[in-house]
Amino acid sequence: MTLKSKKNNFKAKQRARRFAMQAIYQWHLTQEKFSDIQAKFLDQEEMMSVDTTYFLLLVQGVLREHVSLDNHLQQCLDRPLKELDLVELAILRLGAYELLECVEVPYKVVLNESIELAKMFGATDSYKYINGILHLLAKKNRSLECKDQ
Repeated sequence: MTLKSKKNNFKAKQRARRFAMQAIYQWHLTQEKFSDIQAKFLDQEEMMSVDTTYFLLLVQGVLREHVSLDNHLQQCLDRPLKELDLVELAILRLGAYELLECVEVPYKVVLNESIELAKMFGATDSYKYINGILHLLAKKNRSLECKDQ
């Protein structure tokens, strides 16, 4: 499969986030090397409609920066990271990465996309928790953007 960046294609980026969350979750479960996870995902036919460049940016970034992301998240959490459900952890790490490293993406988009992932894959009310944590992280790290909204 060839990698493709679909600039200004919101749906392709949305799909990239969905598959990235699933890849991060798989990494949590298996601790496989990223290259193995990447190969499995890129071989899927559904990836034809995904911004694969953004998918790779997100997954590689989260896996590379997970310790730093966890430090930022832990400041906003009411419990230790190890007590989080692995789906919630994958969504929080993905959202934190976008908030901290993808400043071109408005924080409200990051929050909304994370909420939608939690509604799709998480426990019944996990989206409320995800929203609260990422909103706190945004206020701490994108305070100027949050004030303008």
